[in-house]
Amino acid sequence: MTHPLPTPAQPLRIGTRGSPLALWQAHETRRCLMAAFDLPESAFEIVVIKVTGDQILDKPLKEIGGKGLFTREIEEALLDGSIDIAVHSMKDMPTAQPDGLILNCYLERQDVRDGFVSPGFASLDDLPQGAVVGSSSLRRRAQLKLRRPDLQLVEFRGNVQTRMRKLEEGVAVATFLAMAGLNRLGMAHVARSAIAPEAMLPAVAQGAIGIERRTDDARMEWMLDAIHDGPTGVRLAAERAFLARLDGSCETPIAGLAVIDGESLWLRGEILRPDGTESISGEKRGPVADGPALGQALADELLARAPEGFFGWR
Repeated sequence: MTHPLPTPAQPLRIGTRGSPLALWQAHETRRCLMAAFDLPESAFEIVVIKVTGDQILDKPLKEIGGKGLFTREIEEALLDGSIDIAVHSMKDMPTAQPDGLILNCYLERQDVRDGFVSPGFASLDDLPQGAVVGSSSLRRRAQLKLRRPDLQLVEFRGNVQTRMRKLEEGVAVATFLAMAGLNRLGMAHVARSAIAPEAMLPAVAQGAIGIERRTDDARMEWMLDAIHDGPTGVRLAAERAFLARLDGSCETPIAGLAVIDGESLWLRGEILRPDGTESISGEKRGPVADGPALGQALADELLARAPEGFFGWR
């Protein structure tokens, strides 16, 4: 079934955060839809929405409400009809969407690795004893403390440009940024090295862009089906099932990565104490179609191995 296509007179409204990376992702979504339906750029409107997480930069996320701070205002605009779709970095997304919204369209995933960024040092191993490293990610902070307990960690929130400025100002001597974001912004050269997942397992859904819509919007379902990347969807289904079973939030250091290997799916996962004193990891392999079940099974296995109080909430 086909539906009326957007026109310059009635454009499709794409909701997004206002950072350079968020705008790139919205523009890429527009480009994919333009190509899929042979539409002009004028058939779309990019709607920038200010979210709480981008306005309060001097406090850790867990103190002001967690992941929903990057999505709440955008999802409210989607629900009230101010926008037609919302574009998100998937690693920012809670595992459950508000009633009336669905998130099941993903663009092709980019580089999943973390990038090591430093003006003066080539790699994490080159950092001197007691060096100051900036990061707002509980996962990265816990992984760093596990590997280098001597490092001093400072809060480092803001978009890519803000974090680069903090490095220049000497707030820290190094930080970590997702390679996907750097690649998309044409800034891959900023990373001194990319860290293999074997050394630093990335955040669940890192490198993926998701497009959210209203559940009852048949036209947007039809249009988004045309640009959805199936392999990315398979991988994220497993990773987000793993995260959901662990009750993952911005207060919980969790890492996970699914890789398609022929007809099989290889899922690795890691949970860490927030202070980096302990890590529990594991992996599962199975048929591609069993991704969500693999994610839940791996989460159950790690939880069973975790001692009482491992996360602070058990």
